[in-house]
Amino acid sequence: MNRTQIKRSSILKMALTGSDTPGREREETFLLKACLVSSVLCALLQLLARACPGRIDFPPLGFDVKTSREVLPLSVVFICMITFNNLCLKHVGVAFYTVGRSLSTVFNVMFSYFILKKTTSLRALVCCGIILGGFWLGIDQEGSTGTLSWSGVLFGVLASACVSLNAIYTKKVMPAVDGNIWKLSYYNNINACVLFLPLIALFGELDRVVAFSRLTDHRFWGMMTVGGVFGFAIGYVTGLQIKFTSPLTHNVSGTAKACVQTVMAVVYNSSTKSVLWWTSNMMVLCGSSAYTWVKSIEMQRTPAKVPQDSAREKVLEVERGDPGV
Repeated sequence: MNRTQIKRSSILKMALTGSDTPGREREETFLLKACLVSSVLCALLQLLARACPGRIDFPPLGFDVKTSREVLPLSVVFICMITFNNLCLKHVGVAFYTVGRSLSTVFNVMFSYFILKKTTSLRALVCCGIILGGFWLGIDQEGSTGTLSWSGVLFGVLASACVSLNAIYTKKVMPAVDGNIWKLSYYNNINACVLFLPLIALFGELDRVVAFSRLTDHRFWGMMTVGGVFGFAIGYVTGLQIKFTSPLTHNVSGTAKACVQTVMAVVYNSSTKSVLWWTSNMMVLCGSSAYTWVKSIEMQRTPAKVPQDSAREKVLEVERGDPGV
């Protein structure tokens, strides 16, 4: 495809089919641009809040090194998550993306056991088994059509792990930004911009960036800005959902979103999928939904504990928001 003649419809089609993007050198610059746009949007919203104090509510933003350092673990996981997500989409189509990225709930259970030393009930483990079954069935069906990419599967598994960690760390670093989603997005994206720079140099992308033929193309930067705006909106809504619900709720709603995304991709490409292929997707969705139902019942049966002090109260708050509880 000619890089100088890319239309929006072509970009949409490439995203839905999972075909290669027009130039591998754009991957890192796109991620950096999206984080940069998010940071700039936060600054602009702060200015608007000052100009219209009665209509726009936005917290005053400076830059505190201590707060940035406390948010840094989340930023590292955030970078890994969006990088592996994009690498997964590069090697697989959107239709298979749901299955390839379906192990977030399973990783929740694993992290709860190995990191938090918390066990999971048999019924919850059965739900995880259904998800794993759907995952392997999806791989089998994708392989039977000759479109399976093991690299894409690997990146999907890594992305699932990072999605789980991102939800957990978002909940844990919320006190560092006084529970403010805007502030969290501001610090997280600034950290991401800084961290991406050495990664670009490390992976030898600087030469590709310099040689990129569309660096002065206004349409290209317009599309990058639009991508950054959507990334900013997604980050805000994600943090808001995790703050008022739990990492588990966020992961399950993400699975439901991916299911709708799968149907849209299949319809858009007029693809014909086998019954077993659809079964794998339904197993992933139903397994994730059943896991949520089981865990919600278990949490209702767990007697509430009265905290002894403020420190204990904070620990209990984190544990209630953790997927392993």
